[in-house]
Amino acid sequence: MPPFRPSFRISRALELPHGHAPRPTLRAHQIRSRQLHSSSPRQVESPQPKKAAKQIALDSWRYPPPSKWPNRLRLLCLPLMVAMVYSMLTSEPEPVKTEAPTIAEKDALLKRENGVSEQSPMRLRMEQFIKQHQKQIVAELEKVDGTKFKIDTWQRAEGGGGITCVLQDGKVFEKGGVNTSVVYGRLPRAAIQKMRANHKALDPDVDSLEFFAAGLSMVLHPHNPNAPTVHLNYRYFETADEFGNTNAWWYGGGCDLTPSYLYDEDAIHFHGAIKQACDKHDKAYYPRFKKWCDEYFNNKHRGETRGVGGIFFDDLDETEKDQEQLFSFVQDCLSAFLPSYLPIINRRKDMPFTEEQKHWQQIRRGRYVEFNLVHDRGTAFGLNTPGARVESILMSLPLTARWQYMHEPEKGSREERLIDVLKNPREWV
Repeated sequence: MPPFRPSFRISRALELPHGHAPRPTLRAHQIRSRQLHSSSPRQVESPQPKKAAKQIALDSWRYPPPSKWPNRLRLLCLPLMVAMVYSMLTSEPEPVKTEAPTIAEKDALLKRENGVSEQSPMRLRMEQFIKQHQKQIVAELEKVDGTKFKIDTWQRAEGGGGITCVLQDGKVFEKGGVNTSVVYGRLPRAAIQKMRANHKALDPDVDSLEFFAAGLSMVLHPHNPNAPTVHLNYRYFETADEFGNTNAWWYGGGCDLTPSYLYDEDAIHFHGAIKQACDKHDKAYYPRFKKWCDEYFNNKHRGETRGVGGIFFDDLDETEKDQEQLFSFVQDCLSAFLPSYLPIINRRKDMPFTEEQKHWQQIRRGRYVEFNLVHDRGTAFGLNTPGARVESILMSLPLTARWQYMHEPEKGSREERLIDVLKNPREWV
């Protein structure tokens, strides 16, 4: 910008008008001179020089002469003021910095604009898949029980939400829940460091990461002690970097059967249906994940498994197979649930039972609660997630249970046979 030289007109415009100029102040000696000229001869003849000098000093202190600096300062500041105005008018405004949209906001926009297709992110495809199967499973279980599920939808302030479907005090099921949850949030540094044990793709140098988790979880506790409790969970987890790009992903899940009274044919049928789904993708999956299930669903403080098992897996990522292959595997496993369980519940739900059998069922349910609250990682993760919905997480607990001090089953009884199988897991297929 060329140097600014104020014109004579501008400088004159900034000066105060003559009408507003300060009136001149008479100095003390001028005042004294006038008094001397206007006084009578007798007053002239008796002057008081010492008093006059003192008066002059006081008047000078009380009435200082006006300064010429204000107008000079205006002239000096004028170029700076004009330069500032010119700069404001000609410079381009700095761009406003905005935060990048979260993956929750991105996904909401994608669903509104394009729906969900094979080209959508895996997050949206998994969400759509579990919600479709939730409807199908609920509809089939309502046919079995003759009672409608209570459907409760909820939202999270951090992003996502879920659908909780609960049947309580039904004709067949004392308590049952079929839940879907879609959760967005941020992982703290401590959680990232812990997850890196199984997922090296996670950046260890960041303080937090966005995450997405979606899953379908289900637990059914029948009234009849002859009918087994069943549990299922299939889930997908993903983290994203600061730009919203996928950082790491993995699948987990499984299903298992927990009878109070063991019927070998039920265990064989249940494991057979699961093995068939696994074998479609990898012949090594069923034996590997069956062993994993026996080791995971284990009340180590009692030295017994929770039930007769099924399959369990976690942290399946790109080191296992590609994302599409693993998604297909999870789809087939979830689709195998109804064929694996409906024949069993329909066969056992109306069988007669005694008070002693009901008593034993309550004790076995107590062991179920022990595992869920002491050892289950899913329950711990859910309860420690900010904004968690506690009612949905603890839906897996039975309506009633019993803890009896030092209970031991009778020798040679069916109850003792069950304990023997739980302490020594079997190969069913």
